[in-house]
Amino acid sequence: MGSYRMCVCFTRKFKVTEAAPPLDIKAAFNRYAEGGPHMTAEQLHRFLVDVQGQGLATKGDAEGIVQQLLHKRHHMAKFRRHALTLDDFHHYLFSADLNPPIGDQVHHDMTAPLSDYFIYTGHNSYLTGNQLSSDCSDVPIIKALQRGVRVVELDIWPNSTKDDVHVLHGRTLTTPVELIKCLKSIKEHAFSASPYPVVITLEDHLTPDLQAKVAQMVTQTFGKMLFCPDSECFKELPTPEKLKYRIIISTKPPKEYLEAEGNKRKMNNSHNVKESDDDVWGKEPAELTVDQEDDKTDSDASENNQDNEETDASEPEVRLSRAPAYKHLIALHAGKPKGGLKEALKVEPDKVRRLSLSEQALEKATMSHGTDVVRFTQKNILRIYPKGTRFNSSNYKPLIGWMLGAQMVAFNMQGYGRYLWLMHGMFRSNGGCGYVKKPDFLMNVNPNGSVFNPKADLPVKKTLKVKVYMGDGWHLDFKQTHFDLYSPPDFYTRVGIAGVPADEIMKKTKKKEDDWTPVWDEEFAFPLRVPELALLRVEVHEYDMSEKDDFAGQTCLPVSELKPGIRAVPLFNRKGEKFNSVRLLMRFEFI
Repeated sequence: MGSYRMCVCFTRKFKVTEAAPPLDIKAAFNRYAEGGPHMTAEQLHRFLVDVQGQGLATKGDAEGIVQQLLHKRHHMAKFRRHALTLDDFHHYLFSADLNPPIGDQVHHDMTAPLSDYFIYTGHNSYLTGNQLSSDCSDVPIIKALQRGVRVVELDIWPNSTKDDVHVLHGRTLTTPVELIKCLKSIKEHAFSASPYPVVITLEDHLTPDLQAKVAQMVTQTFGKMLFCPDSECFKELPTPEKLKYRIIISTKPPKEYLEAEGNKRKMNNSHNVKESDDDVWGKEPAELTVDQEDDKTDSDASENNQDNEETDASEPEVRLSRAPAYKHLIALHAGKPKGGLKEALKVEPDKVRRLSLSEQALEKATMSHGTDVVRFTQKNILRIYPKGTRFNSSNYKPLIGWMLGAQMVAFNMQGYGRYLWLMHGMFRSNGGCGYVKKPDFLMNVNPNGSVFNPKADLPVKKTLKVKVYMGDGWHLDFKQTHFDLYSPPDFYTRVGIAGVPADEIMKKTKKKEDDWTPVWDEEFAFPLRVPELALLRVEVHEYDMSEKDDFAGQTCLPVSELKPGIRAVPLFNRKGEKFNSVRLLMRFEFI
């Protein structure tokens, strides 16, 4: 008898009831169906224009939605009616395919120089896991390209017999992958998600012989896809539109070439010719960690070259003859001038370059040279990379770079977490093509010569009102016992803004107990000073009294792309992969 009682106590209450449409949806239906039981295509069209802000929607669009819904929901081959019930209308609004929160088309101007865009950028793109002992592989590169990532980083080293080139994270236990394999995979998948250019940044630790070998591999693999500039370096960068389906190589010019150039210049200087700014890069003061990755490149290259240094004097000439082929591949020159950070951020009138700063160096720069950084990024490319201590492939806050106009905020795409969700969110903009036009204020110079200062106290530009109606789909995507062994889950939603510091905030709904289809019906207002850089953060958690709350989905959406009105918002797992069914019904309004 006792054991029987136990069973009774723990009967699982897992019945999933369909939640009724929220009051706002009933009210909208009644209003636009003019009190009738059905909403016609014409009435739906009015709703799309008035409530959903779809001024360009046609009656034909509305008819298409009605046909699609009736076919999908009622499998009517021949329609007896051409109108929607309240349930059909609710189903339409709650369908992530038919009524998404942002568009999927490229709509930014793609004819400005590359420096005018935030570019989706990977760091150590070849690592499968942590920075110290994971395998190097072309698989994460392929995954990143399929996500729309447009900048791939490869660390290139001689193999053990010094006759071929491997990709690996130097001085760690990561197992290498052959460079040629990575190049072939890039060629195959570069444009699977976007037609816009892919930049390969090379961390080069090679001898001149192997640089020549890389030049050959790259040229043979990419052929006409490879973009080689006509002149030695850009005065202004070309546009994403012009570079469609092209591959761009970015690294420091070969050392031997620079040394020869330096010698040539010394001779010129003796004839009173002014030395150009395009000089041989000096050492940064260590505490600035500017281009540390590039600095280690120099020291590694010199280690690799030590064997060669002891050969006879004619060798440099042979090496020099190999440098041009490799140098000719480099469309976007990396490197930095001599001196400190102020010097590194100088804008040269007739030359565009790429500068790399670690996340700590950027934070220092923000404190002392914020507007210099903005001015630099109006013409040149700034790449930010994670500090070396992030062994577990974690990431930093991308907005620190974006606020200053940094185009390449490089991320460990395998380091899942909130910062990577922000990266995914930013690059959902502009149809997910991997290039997002920077806001005008980052590109403008004011009449008094000043540029945007992210530290300035700015007024509120607009307020985003967000209503969280309800959620659904967990019972389809999760096991019944996933959140709680004996009862339905207790969900709550966190919603807020990532952006400039003054805009950042998170709020949360009340928890909805024992419900697979929770209805919250709560509204939040977010005043925004810089809406152009704001991302809407949404997370759902399941309340757990005894342990950490369970994760139940997330998304991050660029505020500038949000469609007003009532929208279905699909949620993603921790890795940023979309759930099949989990979604929220939300309303967005700008005031």
